[in-house]
Amino acid sequence: MNSSNAGVGSPAKAENSTAPSNFIRDIIIEDLKTNKFNGRVHTRFPPEPNGYLHIGHAKSICLNFGLATEFGGNTNLRFDDTNPSKEETEYVDSIINDVRWLGFDWQDRLFYASDYFDQLYEWAVELIKKGKAFVCDLSAEEVRKSRGTLTEPGKESPYRKRTVDENLDLFERMRAGEFPDGARTLRAKIDMASPNLNMRDPVMYRILHAEHHRTGDKWCIYPMYDFAHGQSDSLEKVTHSICTLEFEDHRPLYNWYLEQLGIFHSQQIEFDRLNITYTLLSKRKLLTLVERGHVHGWDDPRMPTLSGMRRRGYTPEAIRNFCGAIGVSKTNGSIELAMLEHYLREDLNKRAPRVMAVLRPVKVIIDNYPEDLVEEMDAVNNPEDPSAGNRKVPFSRVLYIERDDFREDPPKQFYRLSPGREVRLRYGYLVTCTGVVKDEKTGEVVEVHCTYDPATRGGNTPDGRKVKSTIHWVSAHHAVNAEVRLYDNLFSKEDPGAAPEGQEFTVNLNPNSLETIADAKVEPTLANAAAGTRFQFERLGYFCVDLGSASGRLIFNRTVALRDTWAKIEKRETRSEVSKHGPGKLS
Repeated sequence: MNSSNAGVGSPAKAENSTAPSNFIRDIIIEDLKTNKFNGRVHTRFPPEPNGYLHIGHAKSICLNFGLATEFGGNTNLRFDDTNPSKEETEYVDSIINDVRWLGFDWQDRLFYASDYFDQLYEWAVELIKKGKAFVCDLSAEEVRKSRGTLTEPGKESPYRKRTVDENLDLFERMRAGEFPDGARTLRAKIDMASPNLNMRDPVMYRILHAEHHRTGDKWCIYPMYDFAHGQSDSLEKVTHSICTLEFEDHRPLYNWYLEQLGIFHSQQIEFDRLNITYTLLSKRKLLTLVERGHVHGWDDPRMPTLSGMRRRGYTPEAIRNFCGAIGVSKTNGSIELAMLEHYLREDLNKRAPRVMAVLRPVKVIIDNYPEDLVEEMDAVNNPEDPSAGNRKVPFSRVLYIERDDFREDPPKQFYRLSPGREVRLRYGYLVTCTGVVKDEKTGEVVEVHCTYDPATRGGNTPDGRKVKSTIHWVSAHHAVNAEVRLYDNLFSKEDPGAAPEGQEFTVNLNPNSLETIADAKVEPTLANAAAGTRFQFERLGYFCVDLGSASGRLIFNRTVALRDTWAKIEKRETRSEVSKHGPGKLS
């Protein structure tokens, strides 16, 4: 998606658009009507490079790029790299890769807050000269204590009355590296009695002797995010600065800096942050999981990071469709994980080739099938996509089926293979179980013996008899060994952050979030499957070839199971609405 080549941005055409409306879109339409920004729409996505992007960031990415695209505007990718102690080039590279993978293009508009350090410093000097900023010697703890509470005003710093010349001298010496970390800060001089705590003389600069990933050791003072944010937007002529709701209380400060400096005034708009059940969306806590070894890195397929989701087999289309469906609002809520998985299944159903794989194999021997015969059976690659064509799968006397597809003593309503019962082998023949061979020590079934009906090739029944079950299989002689990793939710609680008092969020980790099957059997067409390729294992779910997979050592990650609980929820809710309002009356 190229944001500069998107549809026209006239308000008339925007109003007639089929895109779902939301309050941010409505604001932009009104701004275009009034020519507030001379008909421009310019957004930005401003990640801090202190971790990998997660699905919550995808909502912001899709929103910012999507709105600019719809109205014929532009979007910048800008790294707010104002904290060198936590930021790394690795994170910058991963963010660039993730945004591109999602399908968005910022063209030549890649920026960094560090690009503006010289200008930001000059603006800080300007505020000092206007008597709007001062150098404070209070420690971070003392500043916190003096800030007051929501019901009590704060106390002015004893250094607030320093002269302009004294502040200029100290600020220059701060920049020159004369003072240790934390010894002094530069603070805005606003109002210590303001009902908004962010306006109570906030810190603008702090001393930090740390090497920056781009500027090296040029600076030892760094601007706070609140000071760099609005001015960076202004320098880039961003029209609509879209933030999550936690920044709503920061908007008066955002505006104050721009107004005091008299520079281009971007408009900050806040929307709800994405929350998904059983999913942790906090870079700080995700970093904890990585550092403590609870997961195997940022791209562990159990992680909600875009790199982890990509490795698990998510498609960018599924994520974009999900983000488009959930919309934006002014109140924080929680989205069911089942909804995200629904959009994933919906997309994979259309694009993933069908194949047969047996995860927990048990051997089936067809006693009346010729020992030296191998037949090539026609198999459909994707019934949702006729252009995908067919493939050939080998069928022979000895097969593997899923252990769960056989019961020696079946319960009621078990229609799969059992003694005396006939089932259909997918694309193959109808077979009837005639007996079993068990391990003498454990009693476990190790072979299932069957006979087949030669007249039922392809699963047909010329005599019209009914068979209640169709099961998948793999020819034993032709099977390819594979490791299969079955992923479940990383957390066992719907709200992973809700830990008992005195305990960390890690107490909610799901001990069964990963099961590894070392000896799965897959059909031979998968022998050279490339890393990142997605498949539907028939009757089992969607799987993706892992990045660590190689010829001779196939590894598959389960992306998602086949069962779609969200589709059932939607269907149930629709039925409920119809029963209340009658057909044709849904809003």
